[in-house]
Amino acid sequence: MGAFASIDDIAFHSNIPVAADITVAIVYAVFGMCSLFSNSTLLYVSYKKKHLLKPAEFFIINLAISDMSLTLSLYPMAITSSIYHRWLFGKTVCLIYAFCGMLFGVCSLTTLTLLSMVCFVKVCYPRYGNRFNPVHGRLLITCAWAWALVFACSPLAHWGEYGPEPYGTACCIDWRLSNLHPVARSYTAALFVLCYIVPFCVIVASYTGILMTVRASHKAMEHHEARQTKMSNIQAVIVKLSVAVCIGFFAAWSPYAVVSMWAAFGHMDNIPPLAFAVPAMFAKSSTIYNPIIYLLLRPNFRRVMYRDLVSLHRAFLKGCLCSCSQALWGSATPTPWSGSASNRSADVRSTASPVPPPRPPAKPSPGPEVALAPARSAVTPSSASDTTPEVAMVAPTSPAPQPTFTHLRISSQSPSCSR
Repeated sequence: MGAFASIDDIAFHSNIPVAADITVAIVYAVFGMCSLFSNSTLLYVSYKKKHLLKPAEFFIINLAISDMSLTLSLYPMAITSSIYHRWLFGKTVCLIYAFCGMLFGVCSLTTLTLLSMVCFVKVCYPRYGNRFNPVHGRLLITCAWAWALVFACSPLAHWGEYGPEPYGTACCIDWRLSNLHPVARSYTAALFVLCYIVPFCVIVASYTGILMTVRASHKAMEHHEARQTKMSNIQAVIVKLSVAVCIGFFAAWSPYAVVSMWAAFGHMDNIPPLAFAVPAMFAKSSTIYNPIIYLLLRPNFRRVMYRDLVSLHRAFLKGCLCSCSQALWGSATPTPWSGSASNRSADVRSTASPVPPPRPPAKPSPGPEVALAPARSAVTPSSASDTTPEVAMVAPTSPAPQPTFTHLRISSQSPSCSR
């Protein structure tokens, strides 16, 4: 048992430089935050327009769920292990980590493939595509998860094996075993063909057929200016979406596919551990570009996202302003409104403009309400010399003005944030 334990300790120790591990941890941290934000935004937008969702858009939601699940299950352990320069969670968690990576990764690839096929049928063969309904969408999504589950469970049934990556801080397929045993090598070859070559060919063929069909429709409407403009906009969106999906798929998964074939059929000892760490980062980047592509390039998703993000931004700014105002009003710095109600009333009386004493003396107004009543009287010109300067002179023909009263209500609370 001690020999096996020491072998596990060696396998779970990082085989790349410390600086490379720290770089991997930083990259994964950035990827994780971007993935959580973009996928949660995509799910939020889908929820807001749930009554308007088309069956083909179910695949986009499933893709976001799969990518977010991969992010939550893999990124935290990969980041902490890279920081500590070794795998921290033992052999059992290593198997769970590898299982989750295979399950969610293959599900995302299969979902992208099915989405391209559905779009191809709906655009190129609308007679059949218009029959596609939510039941068909849910059935295909179930098939995608079942297909991914087959490849994720196969190493647990010893068709292939899970184990630590050659660089030591993550887990996936045991590449060294696939280099030595024909059964494990057959699993790697099946994974390469059925989960990389076939999906890539189907995606490229589907979007190529869509582009050709849209281009033919564009030529058929050249004599109709309004329809031609609308078709040009649709064509531009489809071209951008098609190119982005194909490039993203190829860039994310090709490095890992090449290294897996190199490990299975080449000389394992000639492959540096860093050659496995870099393709793994590229593969995990797919959790970022998938939601970004569909959020930015699909007009219906983009409109809802912009509208709701603007509302959230305004609510966030309002909350910040309210918090700042409450912090300022609730600070310990003395303000003109601090103190008891009687002190506030005295402050108001002392800071108010001079008021002449009333004739006869008025009874003081109790409570926090202070009545400022300027005394005015109407006199004739003959008695003007006997009056004080505060008394207004009124012409005999003018009616005496009615006394006005100004009420000041002092509030001991800070301004309301709901204004």
